[in-house]
Amino acid sequence: MDIQHLVDRMEDLIDEGRHLFGTKYTMLDEERALEIIDQMRISIPEEIERAARTIQQRDRVLAEANEEAARIVQQARQHSEDLIDDQEMVKQAKVRAEFVIEQAKIEARKITQEADEYVLVQLSELEQRFAYTLDEIRNGIQLMQYEEPATVDANPDMQGVQAPQDDGNAEPISFDRPAQAPMGSRL
Repeated sequence: MDIQHLVDRMEDLIDEGRHLFGTKYTMLDEERALEIIDQMRISIPEEIERAARTIQQRDRVLAEANEEAARIVQQARQHSEDLIDDQEMVKQAKVRAEFVIEQAKIEARKITQEADEYVLVQLSELEQRFAYTLDEIRNGIQLMQYEEPATVDANPDMQGVQAPQDDGNAEPISFDRPAQAPMGSRL
């Protein structure tokens, strides 16, 4: 039985009792009072046990809540440390990337400079070869222009060969402008 209900019954019993005039005493039904007290003795340990179980349950719930809170705080700390580590790794990766990009730019400038120097050397050599060839051609033309025409021997082996004749329509060779090489030929 509920202890509160028993207390209410005891209070009702006292209210129903006869008051002794001129005193603070009240006469009660002893049998009913003892019955209520016996029920209280039986109910009080149950109530105490129930209260103790409630306190234990409360303590267990609080302990679980504290453990969960500690676990959440630990996870938050770990997560923040991971984020800090990730940010540090990102910073390091950015620094590394900038270094690699700068090295690549330096290497590209070096390769470009070396390629330019190689092309310049090759073009200079080609210019010298063309200048040498052009000088030989001019010397050959001058020799041909200032030499006396050689007399043609009547050689029976050369009877069918005729010297090319100038028909007047051929364009004279000019060495003041670059000559165009025939298609497909290599210089």
